[in-house]
Amino acid sequence: MRPSGRNLDEMRPIVIEPEMVRHAEGSCMISVGDTRVICTASLDERVPPFRRNTGLGWVTAEYGMLPRATNSRTRREAKAGQSGRTQEIQRLIGRSLRASVDFAALGERQITLDCDVIQADGGTRCASITGGWVALRLAVNRLIKAGNVTTDPLTDYVAAVSVGLYGGQQILDLDYPEDSEAGVDGNFVMTGSGQLIEIQMSAERSTFSPSEMSSLARLAEKGVAELVSAQKGALS
Repeated sequence: MRPSGRNLDEMRPIVIEPEMVRHAEGSCMISVGDTRVICTASLDERVPPFRRNTGLGWVTAEYGMLPRATNSRTRREAKAGQSGRTQEIQRLIGRSLRASVDFAALGERQITLDCDVIQADGGTRCASITGGWVALRLAVNRLIKAGNVTTDPLTDYVAAVSVGLYGGQQILDLDYPEDSEAGVDGNFVMTGSGQLIEIQMSAERSTFSPSEMSSLARLAEKGVAELVSAQKGALS
């Protein structure tokens, strides 16, 4: 039995509320169970130096947690400096979202995604990727509506979900009690059409077999399909 009472293949409730931040070109708040992340997309008509005069755009991401997003206060990273974990997560978010972007169609402009965790209960990086894509979609919609791009730069949906081995059983969408005790913990980033973008899997307390890896991938595919359905609902 999972601590939450969920079935092994059951996601936490997913709620995506679009246009949560007035001044951002795209924004949403995503809730996956008790994990909540505010995602904003900011448009800049400039690009990093390595993209200048190429005609190609860029998408990047930043990630952070509020001091009381967890059960004890953490120092603001603006004062303490970014942790290695934060840097790794924001690079993952950027890589994941760039997988769905046609940079030539975007044109020579940059979109920055800010993913700020206001409450954490496991799966914050996955929620950030899933919500970040919605914010990105809304920002791109503005560009299309304004006539600044003529071809849709987004080629597919992108979402991410965690899977793992808990108590010897394969489970979907780990919350914090499960994540902290899991024998194996992993994150799958996928497109709406089922293509893989990135897999992060590690043995925390036990090893896992290739066949278990395949089963966990199928479990992740189910979860991503549900997340993409929630994205579509939020954007409709």
